[in-house]
Amino acid sequence: GWKGNDPMRKMQINMYDLILCKTDAADLVCPEVANHHKQVAYLAFRIAEEFGLTAEQKRDILLAGLLHDIGAFSVQERLALFDFEENAREHADNGACMVELFPPLAHLSDTIRYHHEPWDHGSKTLAGRVPLASHIIHLADRIAVRINHRGDVLGQAEEIWKTVRSQSGAVFMPELVEAFIRVSRKEYLWLDLVYGSVLNIMPHLMPFDSKVMDMEGLLGLTRLFACIIDFRSPFTANHSSGVAASAERLAELAGFSPKECRMMRVAGYLHDLGKISVLNDLLEKPGKLDEQEYNIIRSHTYYTYRTLQNLQDFDTINQWASLHHERLDGSGYPFHLTADNLPLGSRIMAVADVFTAITEDRPYRAGMKEDEAKGVLHSMVKNQALCPYVVSLMDRYFDDINAVRIEAQRQSADEYHRFAARDMTGGR
Repeated sequence: GWKGNDPMRKMQINMYDLILCKTDAADLVCPEVANHHKQVAYLAFRIAEEFGLTAEQKRDILLAGLLHDIGAFSVQERLALFDFEENAREHADNGACMVELFPPLAHLSDTIRYHHEPWDHGSKTLAGRVPLASHIIHLADRIAVRINHRGDVLGQAEEIWKTVRSQSGAVFMPELVEAFIRVSRKEYLWLDLVYGSVLNIMPHLMPFDSKVMDMEGLLGLTRLFACIIDFRSPFTANHSSGVAASAERLAELAGFSPKECRMMRVAGYLHDLGKISVLNDLLEKPGKLDEQEYNIIRSHTYYTYRTLQNLQDFDTINQWASLHHERLDGSGYPFHLTADNLPLGSRIMAVADVFTAITEDRPYRAGMKEDEAKGVLHSMVKNQALCPYVVSLMDRYFDDINAVRIEAQRQSADEYHRFAARDMTGGR
C-alpha cells in the first residue's frame, strides 16, 4: 500500500546508494548517456585496484566517478562530452564547486575539477595540484566513451588498447595505461562494463556502510541534488528550493513532528528528480506543449518514484516527493490515486509545488501576487486537484509561507548566479 514506513523510525540512508539514485534518474530517459557515470566509476575503481591504491582511495575514486560530470547541467552538455573534450574544464570546475556545497564530499572537488587534464608527459600537473585520482577518472572516462555497447564488447578490446597506448604519455599517465591493460586482459571487466546493473556489483567488493548519513547529512546531499536539478535552466533555477521550504513550513503548520518536517524538506529537494533527463529545450519552451512533449514532462514523477524506490527507509519521503501531481479526484499522474490513497505529506507537496510555481519570478514573467495566487489555488480545490485543508493553511499563513519561500529562493539564486558568472568568465 501507500502507507510507507513509520516516519519516526530511525533512518539509515547510505550516501553511496543515494548518489546512485541520482545517476539512475539520468539513465532512465536518455539512452545516449545511460550508465556512463557508473561505467566510469567501475572502470576507475578497477584501475585504482590494479594500481594498488588503498580501500579509502578506491572508495573516493568510485564516488568521484559517479559524480564526475555533475557540472554538465544539461543532457546536451553531457552528450557533447562524449565526442570532444574542448571546454570540458568549465563543467569540471562547476562540478567541483557543486560538491563543495556538501562538506562530506568536498574533499573530492579537486579530483572532479581536474579530471580532464592531460598528463602531457608529466608537465601539466599544475604545480602538483592534479590528484592521481583525476588522471584515473580521465583515463576511465575516455575509455568508457569509446565502447560500442551495441557490438561485441570483447572484440573491441584490441582497438581500445591500441588507441589508449597511442596516447600514453601525451594524454594519459603511462603507469595507469599499463594498469588498465593488465586488468582489462580479463574478460570479466569488459562484460561487467556492459552489464546492465554494473554498479550492483560494487557492494559485493567493498562496504559502504561507513557513509550512512544522519538527517542533516541527508538534507545537505539532497540540497546538492536540488542544485543539479534546477541549475540546468534559468527557468527553474530556484524552484526546488522554494518548494522544499514551502512544504516544510506547511508541514509545521499541519502539526508534523520536527523530524517529519525535515523529511518534507528532503522530499521537496527531490520532487523533480525525474526532470534531470528532460531536454532543456522542452523545459524552456515558451509556447504550449504538444501531446508528445507533455507526455515526456508527465513522466518525470514516475521516474522520481522508481529511482527513489530502491532506497531502504525512503518510502515515506518517496511518496511525499513523487505524488505531487496526483489529484484528489484520481485524474492526476502517474498512478491516478484518489483522495483515500494520498497521504497528507503528498497533498502538502502538491500545494507547495503549485504555490511556488505561480509565485516565483521566472525570466519570461513575474510571479503572481497574493490575491491572484490564492485564486488559482482555490480554483484547483474546486476542481478537486488540491487538498482544501492544505490550501486553507496557505490562506491563513500566506505571508509567512511566502516569506520562507522568498528567502530560500534568494539563497539559491545567489548560488546560481555565482555559477552563471563563472560560466560567463570562463570558470576559475
